[in-house]
Amino acid sequence: MPQISDDAHRCNTGGQDHGLEAALDNDLIRMAGASLENGSPTTITVPIRNVNRTVGTMLGYELTKRHGSKGLPDNTITINLAGSAGNSLGAFMPRGITLRLVGDANDYVGKGLSGGRIVVRPPTDSPFVAEEQVIAGNVILYGATSGEAFIRGRVGERFCVRNSGALAVVEGVGDHGCEYMTGGQAVVLGGVGRNFAAGMSGGIAFVHDPYGVSRPRINTEMVLLEELDEQDRDWLLDVLQRHVAETDSGLTEGLLASWTASSDQFFKVMPIDYKRVLEAAAAARTAGRDEGEAIMASTKR
Repeated sequence: MPQISDDAHRCNTGGQDHGLEAALDNDLIRMAGASLENGSPTTITVPIRNVNRTVGTMLGYELTKRHGSKGLPDNTITINLAGSAGNSLGAFMPRGITLRLVGDANDYVGKGLSGGRIVVRPPTDSPFVAEEQVIAGNVILYGATSGEAFIRGRVGERFCVRNSGALAVVEGVGDHGCEYMTGGQAVVLGGVGRNFAAGMSGGIAFVHDPYGVSRPRINTEMVLLEELDEQDRDWLLDVLQRHVAETDSGLTEGLLASWTASSDQFFKVMPIDYKRVLEAAAAARTAGRDEGEAIMASTKR
């Protein structure tokens, strides 16, 4: 295991100086020095406690400063964490950094995520059923623009609020999920709370609803509830296979084992205006017309 500084060690072993919350990120910057300089792969394994907040954010800043907004190839810097993460794990993290947390996390995981990948899962010896427990807090992926999050377990309220481009897979969400979402994809394998998709103008959500309890909780003022087509099923199958690979999700393994039946239990949340734009763009492509002009015309209806 890489050596971490005394300050970070105090944060990770119950030290009293909570002002040292940035010490872990400073150590990550040091340990990932080769990746930051020349793009070579680095794997780091360290513990984490809830006094360690915004872990990965300063490292992301250093990566962006050196390599620009496009970041580095996926998984250039892989950070394996064990424990309980404080607020804003992976906030604003760019492409090239992967955080894999075995444990649980507080609020704002992936806030402003900008291309990085975050995985949260419980320890393999946990006594509880993962999909029945909250493993990460409220406001997950608030304002995310790109990147991915795979979370084995439930999350709190206001999941994916203002998400504009990230992919997220979770196993249940609280109230107000996908509120004001404008882009990206959200996959919810468990139940949703009340007022899901309020103000959702873009992006797509897929909800597994075998008992029909989630449909009445969707705010349909701006969205349609649709059945999946074959393209949706193929895309979702690939995403769920990746979710299993990242998290060992027993829930997802069960869905994949009977995929023909399971895929019929999903519905798609599609924003009305977003669907109109997609249809206009597709029609323009087919007719050989300018897509931009077709999209602009569709928004004037």
